[in-house]
Amino acid sequence: MRNDHVRWRNPLVCTLFGASAVLTVLVALGWGPLLSLDGWIARGLHSYAVSHPGVTRLMRVLSDWVWDPWTMRALAGAVCLWLWWRGRGRCALRIAVATVAASVVSQGLKFLVGRERPVWPDPVVTADYASYPSGHALTATTVCGLLGWLAAQGSARPAAQSLPRERALPRPALALLVALAAVSVLGVGFTRIYLGVHWFSDVVAGWLLGAVLVALAVSDGACSGRSPVSPRAGGPAR
Repeated sequence: MRNDHVRWRNPLVCTLFGASAVLTVLVALGWGPLLSLDGWIARGLHSYAVSHPGVTRLMRVLSDWVWDPWTMRALAGAVCLWLWWRGRGRCALRIAVATVAASVVSQGLKFLVGRERPVWPDPVVTADYASYPSGHALTATTVCGLLGWLAAQGSARPAAQSLPRERALPRPALALLVALAAVSVLGVGFTRIYLGVHWFSDVVAGWLLGAVLVALAVSDGACSGRSPVSPRAGGPAR
């Protein structure tokens, strides 16, 4: 319980949660300037999508297969199994819980806010259920954020500080993984707006809420190989 209180007092968690709460209220109240911005972005991208079917097909493959929430969940599951095999069950549990929480938060807010998706006379793709927030963006941010953070932690410490058999990740490999994670998070958000099934603010909400889950999952060092009460892995417990 004490650790939960510490995580919620984390300034980053508070900032991200506050921003997502404000955005949710503005969407629920139908704030005019935000709706105007959403409509302007959606109309511009939809016009391009209709006139460029080749690009649109690529966006559908990326959105429906490469960055689909189930693809992200499968990736998270594989990493959880690997962590469990490496003896890092606590970290595996955190990633699993955060991934499940992403789905719960997404579906819960969709039900509560009940925002309608964009409607087009010439849609390039259709989607069911409510629009806010983007489940694709939320899930990708949660999974890619956690895996990117985990990779960075593995690169930042010598193997002797954590697990005897674990090697530090080379910096070029780390840079590639972080770049792939960033491209996935930004890219899936773009595809959802481009395909005309989400508003811009839906995607931003997914990013913010996913970042909240990542910050909550890692704020006490559970996935870093460090004890919450010890500044260094392998250091004396205090």
